[in-house]
Amino acid sequence: MTSSFSRLVAAGTLAILALSAPAQGQPASWPTKAIRFVVPFAPGGGADISARVIATHMSTSLGQSVFVENKPGAGGVIGTDMVAKAPADGYTLLLGTIGPMAINPHLYKKLPYDVARDFMPISLAGNALNVLVVHPQVPARTVSEFIGYARTHPVAFGSSGNGATDHLAGELFNTLTGTKMTHVAYKGGTPAMLDLMGGHVQAVFSTVSTAAGAIRGGQIRALAMTGSKRYAAMPELPTMAEAGVPAFVVNNWYGVLAPAGTPPEIVARLNQALIAALQAPEVQAKMNESGIEPAWDTPSQFATYIHAESGKWKKIVADSGATAD
Repeated sequence: MTSSFSRLVAAGTLAILALSAPAQGQPASWPTKAIRFVVPFAPGGGADISARVIATHMSTSLGQSVFVENKPGAGGVIGTDMVAKAPADGYTLLLGTIGPMAINPHLYKKLPYDVARDFMPISLAGNALNVLVVHPQVPARTVSEFIGYARTHPVAFGSSGNGATDHLAGELFNTLTGTKMTHVAYKGGTPAMLDLMGGHVQAVFSTVSTAAGAIRGGQIRALAMTGSKRYAAMPELPTMAEAGVPAFVVNNWYGVLAPAGTPPEIVARLNQALIAALQAPEVQAKMNESGIEPAWDTPSQFATYIHAESGKWKKIVADSGATAD
């Protein structure tokens, strides 16, 4: 583990210790004003939906308004950098996702922030489930049949953008299965899905929230989930591992972070409030409706997870040759 990530985990451990500290150790004056929750993407997507339902519940728990502020741009870089440079006082939070936290550091030659240096993890928040979907004209009803087809026929897969998770999922699939699908980048998951439905591309590693309607309507065919377990709303779909590609696991995760240097007592309080929100039935129901499974952990566990994911995606980005510069 690098020294910077070691410091990140150590800071998370201090936050855990603060969880068991006496009540008088808590910063009694915090929070005294509204808390800004920055989402580095446009409104309406899975990240935004998750942040808003979580923020509503945290507002009640903390006794102060937690409001979502969307700051999209540059694949999440603009909003993420805003939080990196915010005061470390507990009043600015980030909904960090796999892209800005684990992929972008290897996709961009230079970023204005350093994940290990500039952020204090609070907790994992959820996994946005992805699904491999194909056009109905593709004569494959299983992953193994699709692999056989893609090895012998030209196949194009669409994604929400160059270097996005769904792009790199396709590149990982190529690497693990020996297929040579051609990547077609779109400006978002919805345009990619529309072109899949129109038969202009043959496959997409889509988020469930984007693909669910077309799956139910029969315009596209779902073959497998890309995560480590099945999706409760589509229990008939196997995971990639169950379908014969055991090394393929792509979890499009979300988590909450604060600027580095945020006091451990505040981090601990935020961790408690966030977990309480994620365990609330109404929050779980809303997230599950969007194809997002709530998940939580400790600050140090989240730091360790980010480090592991960064190492995983560093290799995938290098193998794919993708770049955002």
